[in-house]
Amino acid sequence: MFFSVRSFGIACVGLALATLPALPQNQSPVTVTLPLRPLLPASFAGWTQSGTPQKGTSATDADAKNADVLKEYGLHDFASTGFAHNDQQISVRAMRFQDATGTYGAFTFYRQPDMTEQKLGKSGAGNSKEVVFWQGTTLVDVSMDHAGAIDSRDLGALASAIPQTLGPEGVPPTLPGYLPPAGLKHETIRYAIGPLAYAQTGGALSPALIDFSRDAEAVTAQYASRDGSGTLTILEYPTPEIATGRAKALEEAHASENIRRAGPLVAIATGSLSHEAAQKLIGEVHWSAAITWNHPEGYVNEVKKTARLLLGITYLTCILGGAAIFLGLFLGGGRALVRKLRGKPISTMNDDDFISLRLKE
Repeated sequence: MFFSVRSFGIACVGLALATLPALPQNQSPVTVTLPLRPLLPASFAGWTQSGTPQKGTSATDADAKNADVLKEYGLHDFASTGFAHNDQQISVRAMRFQDATGTYGAFTFYRQPDMTEQKLGKSGAGNSKEVVFWQGTTLVDVSMDHAGAIDSRDLGALASAIPQTLGPEGVPPTLPGYLPPAGLKHETIRYAIGPLAYAQTGGALSPALIDFSRDAEAVTAQYASRDGSGTLTILEYPTPEIATGRAKALEEAHASENIRRAGPLVAIATGSLSHEAAQKLIGEVHWSAAITWNHPEGYVNEVKKTARLLLGITYLTCILGGAAIFLGLFLGGGRALVRKLRGKPISTMNDDDFISLRLKE
């Protein structure tokens, strides 16, 4: 039994559509939110919780003195409790932030000048009575009732029990990476994304001149050299145009030549550094648009990116062209085959068939 070409085409289109996944009608995308892991473990390395943890999302409950700063850094939730091991007692407070940018900033805020570097989590620092470190999007503050109440191995076990964070939320800020290493006092690094944290960490500039409302980021650090000591401040803005405007405002306010703009960055040297030392310091701040963190391929230059894009376009064009040719041969050839089987010319150019309704009869 023969069938028409139109029926054949409709059948092919229907078969193609049947292979596509069904699309819901008038429905919003469903967002799946996975439950967050507890901030603190029930036990680690022989230490067990000595009471019911205090939990919440209020910055005031987490740290009433610095609540506004925590809000600037994007506090999400917190948990605090005591841990006991034999006759030793410690207090642990964990604060989770929206992303690693806020976590790192809070770490630099709580780190004290007398704290030495500790290899804990992403980064840590401590003295005989207190240790702070951060892991993923969580900042941990450990207070001891007496010096040496917990050793470094147990602290390492605690750091390993803190939830890890994958994806873009776990990527730390790139701005501190622009600090020149020569003469840098690492314990003095402070990172801020708001005026309150910047002012409370001893920023050398006016927060109004920085204008954090323009999504500015600021990192400050102390430097020492034979020609004196001083503070290097590096500001980062979303665009070079905004950075240019802020650099001019800072130059007018400070009447200083120790200001340099590099792309969206503005570097300012203040303090007792000599003019030559200050110029050398800000001259070592170089902006790169291709800095990557934990990228599996490392640095990928713009030429290679463009080549990949053009190659991808070429591949897509070839695939679409091949698909069009295949469909043309399949549908056109099928139509010609059906006409041939029905004893008609494969082309309709000379087809004399005419349908009449015979309305006069």
